[in-house]
Amino acid sequence: MMIPLIIILALVFFYVVGVYNSLQTLKTQIKASIQEIGNQLKRQAGLIPNLEVAVKGQLKHEQGIYKLLTEARQSVAKADSSGSAKDIDQAVSKIQNLLPQIQVVVESNPELKANEAITKFMDELTDTADKLTYARRSVIDLSQDFNEKLVVFPSNLIANMFGFKEEKGIATSETGSHMEVSSEEEKSPKVSL
Repeated sequence: MMIPLIIILALVFFYVVGVYNSLQTLKTQIKASIQEIGNQLKRQAGLIPNLEVAVKGQLKHEQGIYKLLTEARQSVAKADSSGSAKDIDQAVSKIQNLLPQIQVVVESNPELKANEAITKFMDELTDTADKLTYARRSVIDLSQDFNEKLVVFPSNLIANMFGFKEEKGIATSETGSHMEVSSEEEKSPKVSL
């Protein structure tokens, strides 16, 4: 009669330990996932503004080339339509003055790359948003799993016995010496090209 009782007590003990450990594991995973959100917010806060500056610089550089070419084309079109020797002379003069400027700009950057830069920028924006969404989703899922154990019988009895409390999920920002995320880093960056 004693052996069945010992077996039942051992099974209850191992069940209690298993539920307790799973609750502790979920709490640890929730904290790690919240830290990952902070990590991705820091990545976003540092990366996006730097990429924006780089793309703006590339666009400004290429706009200068296109502006010079447009001015030269307009001079030639004006001279062509008027047929005036004066307009032709001005167009030739303008082209002669613009050619060295265009040559310097093109030689310093023989391959125009604004389209590439913008595409890479958009890819980075998408990648960062996806990583942040994934990190947030992890916190939500883990919090849900944890909170379910707090309300589902019989794990709720064990959770109450050990004083486990509901996890709020995403309650930004978490503070502590291991992670500091400023309110500015929590904002989505504004991009204006």
